[in-house]
Amino acid sequence: MRQSLQFVLVGLAAITGLTISPTIAAAQDLELSPGGLGVYDRDRDPDRYDRYDRRGRRGCDPDDALDIARSEGLRRAQIIRMSPRSVVVQGMTRRGPERMTFANQRGCPEI
Repeated sequence: MRQSLQFVLVGLAAITGLTISPTIAAAQDLELSPGGLGVYDRDRDPDRYDRYDRRGRRGCDPDDALDIARSEGLRRAQIIRMSPRSVVVQGMTRRGPERMTFANQRGCPEI
């Protein structure tokens, strides 16, 4: 009885060891940075110029403009006009209808 219990315990230890080892190996690609937990890509050289990384959308993203307007207290915010120079968002505040105008540049600065 005692010997069969030892075999069972050794078998469980072996199975546990086999299931933990791939998890430890996969965790080596994770890095902890001030921004949080991220995935480290060993194949990517951070000093290498990659033209696709440097290109972004030109102008103000409409979703960003809506998010900024909502964070400023605009409820039921919607874009009412988008021109090459500005993005106008309209919504409701406690005082009534309100408009916010953003420059059509990256980051959507408020005008």
